[in-house]
Amino acid sequence: MSRILVHGATTVDSRGTVPNAWVIVSGGEIAAVGVGDTWTGDPLADGADRIDAAGRRLLPGFLDLHCHGIGGISFDTADPDGIETAFGLLRARGTTGALVSLVASAPEVLEQRLRLLAPLVDHHAAVLGVHLEGPFLAPARKGAHDPALLVPPTAEAVDRILEAGEGTIRQVTLAPDLPGAFEALDRFVDAGVIVSIGHTEADYDTVRRAFDRGARSLTHAFNAMPGIHHRAPGPVMAAVATAGVTIELILDGEHVAWPVAKALFALAPDRVALVSDSMAAAGMADGDYRIGDLDVEVESGVARLAGTSTLAGSTLTLDRAVDHAIEHVGLDESAAVAAATSVPASLLRRQHERGYIEPGLRGDLLLVDEANTITPVG
Repeated sequence: MSRILVHGATTVDSRGTVPNAWVIVSGGEIAAVGVGDTWTGDPLADGADRIDAAGRRLLPGFLDLHCHGIGGISFDTADPDGIETAFGLLRARGTTGALVSLVASAPEVLEQRLRLLAPLVDHHAAVLGVHLEGPFLAPARKGAHDPALLVPPTAEAVDRILEAGEGTIRQVTLAPDLPGAFEALDRFVDAGVIVSIGHTEADYDTVRRAFDRGARSLTHAFNAMPGIHHRAPGPVMAAVATAGVTIELILDGEHVAWPVAKALFALAPDRVALVSDSMAAAGMADGDYRIGDLDVEVESGVARLAGTSTLAGSTLTLDRAVDHAIEHVGLDESAAVAAATSVPASLLRRQHERGYIEPGLRGDLLLVDEANTITPVG
């Protein structure tokens, strides 16, 4: 069984930083941790490949709850080999686990896609499940989704999707203002699917009712929903006011202004999850791309529906989002890392296997140097 010993690093996770630390990864799992040179007395260190990480930080791998693609590859159309390639590109940028996010599509196309993805979810450790961002979205807040493909969440539509997903759907974005939304919410919750409120015109009270009913997340806060008004607080404040709700945030400086992002972290500490909402153009040059059936133009790294000002996902990756949280929002590194590790792990109820540096958890770790260059470990 292969073993790796990383020593001399400063470990960083949501619980803080530990200088001059060491970690042994054995068989893909964190086997032991310590400080100083105490690793010299650990039998697991014998024969391990050693990495002198002096001057570098060691972080848990990032987890992305909302990712549509990268490197010219779209999860809506890629074959299994393409998805495998995309996850390799994500890992090179620090994301060691992600939900495969799909935009709205025709029912038969979506069902076919879910059946193709099911084996990957079952057998690929980095593929944490499927996130359906559509088709149960409010047309008035469609964002970069084809309005012709948006439908109400009827019992038949929900059951067909759950059957096609074969237990691999981990999250669904749902607009609670649609007819039948609360019945659909109950059905998804009963099936163990995380319901995330988003792409909605719903007011504060309606969204609070959805959270009280079992919804556990807010999809890309502030985007594709009413904003905060002092007499109409809206979905974001409903999420802030509900303990335990995770709040997605696309921290690229385009989707949400830096001061607003800073306020959100202050209002909901330990509950904001950094997400990329990346599409195929992430890691690529500016140019023309597709998201679902819609044309997208990318200019200066910003993706918009062709010929419009509508943002169409992003070209962000979580390593940059963490850097932005530190540089532009003013978070300390531990809090910034938490927003990309332990917070999403908790929502997915996988905190027992990911999101921290401690024995027994997966050894998906990241070495980061002073230039913020990432080297995956484990």
